Amino acid sequence: MEIYVGNLAWSASEQEISDAFAAHGDVEKATIIVDRDSGRSKGFGFVTMNDADQANAAIDALNGTELGGRALKVNEARPREERPRRDRNDSW
Repeated sequence: MEIYVGNLAWSASEQEISDAFAAHGDVEKATIIVDRDSGRSKGFGFVTMNDADQANAAIDALNGTELGGRALKVNEARPREERPRRDRNDSW
């Protein structure tokens, strides 16, 4: 199950997120989404857990808890919506 983790502190690391979720089951992968230009965190990421029961337990346990001074928003990830590609050379 893919889990959305939002409201992350800028200083949060993938290891910190993985460790928090590992307390509730086996974590396959933890990823923080970063801005491609600046390399800075966008404040959200995703955790992959193969066991749905463990994933749901982690969501219930971690949603609203504090990590790095910020209350996490944790829920099952929704499929990414298709958006039209933006050409960086377009001017308004």
